[in-house]
Amino acid sequence: MLLIIGFIIVIAATLGGFMMAGGKPIVLLHLSEFVVIGGIALGILVIASPFSTLKLTMTKIMGALKSGVSKSESSDLLKLLFELFTLGRKGGVIALEEHLSTPKTSSIFSKFPSFLNNHHRVDFLCNSLRPIVDGRVKPDQLCELLEHDLEAKEEEADGPIHLLQLIGDSLPGVGIVAAVLGIINTMAAISEGPEKVGEKVAAALTGTLLGIFVAYGFVNPLTARIKANNGMEQLYFKAIMKGVIAFATGLAPIMAVEIARRCLDHTVQPAADELEEMVKGVAATPN
Repeated sequence: MLLIIGFIIVIAATLGGFMMAGGKPIVLLHLSEFVVIGGIALGILVIASPFSTLKLTMTKIMGALKSGVSKSESSDLLKLLFELFTLGRKGGVIALEEHLSTPKTSSIFSKFPSFLNNHHRVDFLCNSLRPIVDGRVKPDQLCELLEHDLEAKEEEADGPIHLLQLIGDSLPGVGIVAAVLGIINTMAAISEGPEKVGEKVAAALTGTLLGIFVAYGFVNPLTARIKANNGMEQLYFKAIMKGVIAFATGLAPIMAVEIARRCLDHTVQPAADELEEMVKGVAATPN
C-alpha cells in the first residue's frame, strides 16, 4: 500500500507543479514517445535476462506491494520451529520424517498456512532438517551446508534487483533516444510552419522527460523496496538456518527458537516475552 501511495505522490507532485506553472497535462501525452521508451525498456529486459529471472522479477514487483515479511509470519515461523523441535526432542528426530516428507498433509505444518503456502520456505526448512533425520551430516557440517544454500538463495533473489537497476540506469538514455527521434521528425516537418514544429519539439522533449521521470520516480525506488524486502526475507531464512543448527547441536527447543528469533528483522521480531507466551503450553505430538 505504501508503494502505491508513494507512486501517487510522485505523479501528483509532478503534474501539480506543472499545472501550477500554467502547463496542461494533455500536452505530455504523446503515444509515440511511450511506445519508443516502453518498447526499448521491454527489449532490454528480454535481452538482459533469462525467462526465470523475468518471472521472478514480476513476482518481486507484485511482492513489493507489501513488506517482505510480516510480524505474524515471523511468529508463525517461531511457533512452527518450536513444535517441530519439541517433537524431535520427545520422539527422536525420526519422528519428524512424516512431516518433512509430506508437509502439505502434516498436522504441524497445516497449522501455519502463511508458511505452508510459500514453497520456498517449506523447501528450505525441510531440506535443512532432512540431513539431521537421515543422520548424513554432523552439526558442524550442517552449518556449512546451509550457509551455501542461503548464499545461493541470496544470489537468486538479487537477480531482479540487478535487472531493475539496469532498466533504471538505461531509461534516461532511452529517453534521449526518443527525443532524438522526435527531433528528426521535427526537422522533416520544418516546412510545415512554426506551430507544427513546436508541437513536434514538445513531443521530443516529452521523451527525455518520460525516461528520466520513470527511472528516478518509479524504477529506482521500486528497486530499493525490493532490495529491502529481500533483506527481510534473507533474515527469515537465516532464522530458520540458525534455529535448525542450534537444534542439531542439542540445545533445548526453546533455546533453539530463541536463537532463530534474534536473527529476524527487528521490525517483525517478537519480543522475548512474546515468544515465551506464544510457545507456552504448545506440545508437538506424533500423529
